[in-house]
Amino acid sequence: MEDEVDRLVAAWRRERPDLDVEPLEVLSRVSRLARHLDRARRLAFAEHGLEPWEFDVLTALRRAGAPYQLSPGQLLTQTLVTSGTMTNRIDRLAKKGLVERLPDPTDRRGVLVRLTAEGRDRADQALAGLLDQERAILAELSRAQRSELAALLRQLTAPFDNIPG
Repeated sequence: MEDEVDRLVAAWRRERPDLDVEPLEVLSRVSRLARHLDRARRLAFAEHGLEPWEFDVLTALRRAGAPYQLSPGQLLTQTLVTSGTMTNRIDRLAKKGLVERLPDPTDRRGVLVRLTAEGRDRADQALAGLLDQERAILAELSRAQRSELAALLRQLTAPFDNIPG
């Protein structure tokens, strides 16, 4: 089965035989798949009235376990955004009733961000929708192929995830 990347690579091999275009065979497919995944994610989240960034914050809190709360600093670490951006996101989610700010009992100047019952329900529903979309994307692969692909992609992504700072 030929795909668009095969045609792209063939064209580059014809036009630039002096270059090793082998990385395109993998990374162009990863890039194309990322675009399809982004569309599927946006659709799954929109069905539950969420933007991707809202899902990221809500699910970071949901993964924390009961009582589903984190400090803004912990949310920064998990969502890879700036402090100003996180403050804005928390404000917007609080205005929608999906999170609430509480005083941090261990730091008089600090706050904790807690998921509301509505926020938890929306996060759970959107996650279920996302998993349906992702299963559809992976449907052509066997369980063994999915495991192999996950291991190979982990090899590529782990060094990026373990960069300090």
